[in-house]
Amino acid sequence: MKKTLPFLASILMAFGASAQKKLTEATISYDIVINTGTQKPRSAEFLDGATSTVYLRGGKSRTEMVSSLGTQATLIDAGAKTVTVLKEYGPQKYMIQMTPANWKEANRKFEDVTFTYSDETKTVLNYKCKKATGTLADGTTFTVWYTPDLVPENREFQYVNRTLPGLAMEYESNMGGDLKVTFTVSKINLGPVPAAKFDLPKTGYRVLSYEESKGQ
Repeated sequence: MKKTLPFLASILMAFGASAQKKLTEATISYDIVINTGTQKPRSAEFLDGATSTVYLRGGKSRTEMVSSLGTQATLIDAGAKTVTVLKEYGPQKYMIQMTPANWKEANRKFEDVTFTYSDETKTVLNYKCKKATGTLADGTTFTVWYTPDLVPENREFQYVNRTLPGLAMEYESNMGGDLKVTFTVSKINLGPVPAAKFDLPKTGYRVLSYEESKGQ
């Protein structure tokens, strides 16, 4: 019996490790739904029906949000330690270049987020997800359903969820008051992501520093 127990433990550990997949390359699509908490239309409802697509390739990520107003893409290169935001709203096109310090400042409200975990589970896109409740420094709370079966190599693309032990499959974002935005994964493609996805445009954009972009 003494010899059997360590053997069984090693088998279980190997099974658990094999069930987990490190996400080094993937395309993750999120649907976005707005909950205003009221029947009256709210200005943020332009986001209802919008989509967010994340492209991951090694230490690089590109997150594109497409809404009725336009498109915004955030490109992060962990190796080069750069963050670039591309905004396209009608004829207006901006390229905002950020340092790691700028990126941290832009996400300071999420800097000290803490998570508490429960035994509740739900299935999202055929992945078994666990429930986590995030608490921001100001006391705001939000719910995340994540799968420990997919662990992104580059976690900066979702700053608020970067410390989760898995991929956020459904999560809330508070926009003030009773206004909440819910992101839910609708598709995951584990196929190759073209390197060109992370190329920056050379023309057509007004280039701004992070400090300059605050006035836009």
